Amino acid sequence: MRQETVLITNRLGLHARAAARLVRLAGQFQSRIMLSRPDIDRQPADAQSIFGVLLLAAAQGTEIRIEVDGADEEEALAAIVRLIMDKFGED
Repeated sequence: MRQETVLITNRLGLHARAAARLVRLAGQFQSRIMLSRPDIDRQPADAQSIFGVLLLAAAQGTEIRIEVDGADEEEALAAIVRLIMDKFGED
């Protein structure tokens, strides 16, 4: 299992369009990808679930923990981190 914590830096945070891009990307991998917020005690969200990702309510400045487990975990983690660091291609 691999994990990394990243900061949401795009202006609108993890809103519907950004969440949809993340869910589409997560769906390209075999690994299980879970997202959580270290600042709140809540069940992790499946990165392949738009509803779960939106429930994170991750505004700009929110830390997101990404946990990836599976055959392609390194590639999956790198891709998700890159998407977030690239501000979902928005800014």
